[in-house]
Amino acid sequence: MVPLIDVKLLEMISDPLTRDRGFRLLVETYQKRVYGMVRKMVIVHDDANDVVQNTFIKAFKNIHKFNHKSTLFTWIYRIAVNESLNFLEKKKRRNFFSMEDHHELMQAHIEESPLVDGNEIQKQLQKAILTLPEKQRLVFNLRYFEDLSYEDISAMTDTSVGSLKASYHHAVKKIEEILKQQ
Repeated sequence: MVPLIDVKLLEMISDPLTRDRGFRLLVETYQKRVYGMVRKMVIVHDDANDVVQNTFIKAFKNIHKFNHKSTLFTWIYRIAVNESLNFLEKKKRRNFFSMEDHHELMQAHIEESPLVDGNEIQKQLQKAILTLPEKQRLVFNLRYFEDLSYEDISAMTDTSVGSLKASYHHAVKKIEEILKQQ
């Protein structure tokens, strides 16, 4: 079932007279949630803004491909997930980072950035999450912070529910071990 807001947005976007306004409303409706997920993946505020912008540009260019099998939110989140993973991969290749160097750099950013708020426990949790492989980190963030169902995550990542449950379980165990050591 497509939510009413999606129906209205899609009607506006499909009409040439209201297309720009409809897309602006789409961005206003979903931007904050998409930014939250992207920020947890890429950590750096400016990078997150770039990925979110690319996500909505891609959504705008491909809105005609939206197949109504999911909600607009799920479709946009899937674009954001792919953009985040692609961004991280490109950043590592471009900067010739090893995984360890990349994690150290991101952990330092968590510690020093005034844009990463929270108490010491939250910062330790974020650092522990950074040690996870990217896909595990994504599943953990979507399930733990975004409180999405495994079915929704499955639709976004094109991964089976069973694999997602296993990834989440392994992520939780790794994070628990890391936090115990601190």
